[in-house]
Amino acid sequence: MMRHRTGYMILFFALAVTITACKKPYDPPAISAPGTYLVVEGVINSGADSTIIKLNHTVKLSASTSVNPELDAIVSVEGDDNSSRPLATTGKGIYFFPGLNLDVNHKYRLKIKTADNKEYASDFIPVINSPAIDSVTYKVKSDGIDINLNTHSSNNLRYYRWEYNETWVHESDFESNYKSNGDTVLQRDRVNDGIYVCWRNNASSTITLGSSAKLAQDVISDFPITFISRHDDKLRHRYSILVRQYALTKEAYDFWLNLKKNTEQLGSIFDAQPSQINGNIHSLTDSNEPVIGYISAGNYATKRIYIDESTLPPWLDPLGDGCVAKPFLYRFFDKDGQGPFNQVDQYINFYKATGELQIPIDAVKLPGSPILGYTGAPPSCVDCTLTGSNKKPDFWQSY
Repeated sequence: MMRHRTGYMILFFALAVTITACKKPYDPPAISAPGTYLVVEGVINSGADSTIIKLNHTVKLSASTSVNPELDAIVSVEGDDNSSRPLATTGKGIYFFPGLNLDVNHKYRLKIKTADNKEYASDFIPVINSPAIDSVTYKVKSDGIDINLNTHSSNNLRYYRWEYNETWVHESDFESNYKSNGDTVLQRDRVNDGIYVCWRNNASSTITLGSSAKLAQDVISDFPITFISRHDDKLRHRYSILVRQYALTKEAYDFWLNLKKNTEQLGSIFDAQPSQINGNIHSLTDSNEPVIGYISAGNYATKRIYIDESTLPPWLDPLGDGCVAKPFLYRFFDKDGQGPFNQVDQYINFYKATGELQIPIDAVKLPGSPILGYTGAPPSCVDCTLTGSNKKPDFWQSY
């Protein structure tokens, strides 16, 4: 009986070794494919505003970089009236024309010739100008605010896409009245070198689409653009949002909707499953080569609003970030107390005392006495330029 068990064990072990030895890594064709595909982003602006086109190539998930721009391409906007307008380049795969001022009675396409002589072109597309945005509003909720949009059209356009840029005031935890020049601590010029008040920016990163195709009239009412939490730094002082509205053809709307499903709504087997995204840009060199992107033509409409903290409920500020101002001496006296034995830069002394970089805030002194030292805190608590700009935007309106 023991012999049979031993024989079974040997046979099992031999099979296990054989099966393990036969294992080979499998790379699906979509992952192991060596080629990259051209990605075209942008809108042909039919008016006086600039047309900006971005050309990139897809990269593998295993690549060390996520950006692969198409450089030195020849890009132009061609009309069905045989007109052609070449775009200039700013580098990094970005191409532009300052103001095309197109004729709405003609159709246009984007034409691309890459540095390796491959040619691409979009379909000829009509010029569709966006109607004006009637209003951008906000509604206060218990946990934050909803930003909504209203628009309508008398031209039966029906399909829309929106983007937005946010700007808001950010204040540091402490206002620094002093700074180090690398040798000593000096009074700070708060007008030209202030680091207390900054402006932060954020651009929309999701695809926002709307349609009135199922409605009797081409009216979009209280359409949700974005939500801001009551604990968000954006609502602490003054916030502004600029919304851009594009009118789309049915084909363009379907492209963006499919792209939205493939990039934002995949989470379970009950969500929309991945599908091929067919744009209107094609390779003229190789008809089998996929190209990613969809080109539309037309003007966009914009609307900006401001929201002040004073118009919102008295919400509590977000939880503290642990910022504390600490005092540190910068004058050292000899053992007899007879005058300064050594004076070192406060910037360096702060570092020695705390083990981290510090920025001086206010002077420490007794009435009638010279400055004994300064309070200080880490840059993240004092310098707002680490995450924003201390230059007020040209469009910014005061309170």
